[in-house]
Amino acid sequence: MHSVESIAAEIVRREGGFVNDPDDPGGATKHGVTLGTLRRLGIDLDRDGDVDVDDVKALTPARAAQIYVRHYFREPGIDRLPEPLQPSVFDMQVNAGQNAVKILQRLMAAFGLPLADDGVVGPVTARTVARGMAKAPHHLVDAYGIARRNYYYRLADGRPASRKFARRNDGGKGGWIVRAEEFMAEKYHLTAAEHAARVAAWA
Repeated sequence: MHSVESIAAEIVRREGGFVNDPDDPGGATKHGVTLGTLRRLGIDLDRDGDVDVDDVKALTPARAAQIYVRHYFREPGIDRLPEPLQPSVFDMQVNAGQNAVKILQRLMAAFGLPLADDGVVGPVTARTVARGMAKAPHHLVDAYGIARRNYYYRLADGRPASRKFARRNDGGKGGWIVRAEEFMAEKYHLTAAEHAARVAAWA
């Protein structure tokens, strides 16, 4: 099991530098940390009395990793989950907020262990997911990765502006899909043909 710090550092590496894509609901982002996140946390890096795009640009990889560990791993309770699940749920928490845990809670219902999908890893969710892991120790991580991938596809189904994050210009898998598949066994990765069939309706 990698340390949470190493996972955070890998997320920072994957997210890359400053971007301000008008099609990204998160807005201005650096190392995956959005302007909205800095404002919510009150992080005024340039100490000019407000939190704006300049603060996003000033964010260092080390500070981004600290934000992830504190606000996206420990505070949401990802550390209460079974260790094999933590990297994927943590990565998804950074990418999609509480939807990361909601996906897991809904997955538990599919495993016959229903939970309220409130996006919170409280004691009940922690215990129930532990039961799910005991019930399917060789499948739960992959099942979560597949559910996560399906979430991205459905998101792009309903929001055309987001499709470029799920499908590259050449039709191949976009960053969202590649990211989800990094956390599942290769045998569950979609082939290029399967991916093309899934996104064919987007034309």
